[in-house]
Amino acid sequence: MAEQTERPALEVCLSPALLHLYDLSQKIVVVIDVLRATSTICTALYHGAQKVIPVDSVEKCMEIGRQLGAVTAGERDGHIAPGLEHGNSPLEYPASFIRDKVLVLTTTNGTRLLHMAKDAEEIIIGSFLNLSLVCEYLISRKRPVMLACAGWKDRINLEDTLLAGAIIHRIKTHFDIQCDAALIAEKLYEGTHKHLMHHMQQASHYKRLTRHGFEKDIAYCLTIDGAAVLPVYRDGAIELA
Repeated sequence: MAEQTERPALEVCLSPALLHLYDLSQKIVVVIDVLRATSTICTALYHGAQKVIPVDSVEKCMEIGRQLGAVTAGERDGHIAPGLEHGNSPLEYPASFIRDKVLVLTTTNGTRLLHMAKDAEEIIIGSFLNLSLVCEYLISRKRPVMLACAGWKDRINLEDTLLAGAIIHRIKTHFDIQCDAALIAEKLYEGTHKHLMHHMQQASHYKRLTRHGFEKDIAYCLTIDGAAVLPVYRDGAIELA
């Protein structure tokens, strides 16, 4: 009888407020902030940015931007943060603008979560835009995984939960999943994935962003494999694996 290989564990944290309940030290953490930080990071790197430096304050963003001659960008509550050049829309970062530049980025939820996950064995960036590469990487590494959702100001949100469910749907046979949050995420995705944009219209973040005119951002951020890169966070910067 063939020997069975033990499968690594996979868990989901639906809010940064719950992250302290988990030991991340031997896990690959996938940071998820679909609308819009992780989508913007993937897009900038896909279009040739040298790296993205995530920071937790506007002041630090401006300071590092001056030191490096970098593009400074970020938002607070959906608006471009005062003092910064650009916002958190992935559509602001075409290759014609961002290629070979460094992007310093601060956002309401996603960049904060990156810093909170600093004890992880590895941190990678997840979005619908790089869904397949994330799944392939997690399967190949054969390590315990935490799918960490940025949510909105510590509240659970629909879009990050949906992406966690999409990842689980693709890779679950390779992992030992004994996590109710993972079950919730997968069931939610299975019930909505054929009409993601339609279901997103019920989400609080959809309503928040559309009030500011970001409908095109939302549609883009739900595009499967639209920016197929694998960003990795190491030593304070995000670069391609």
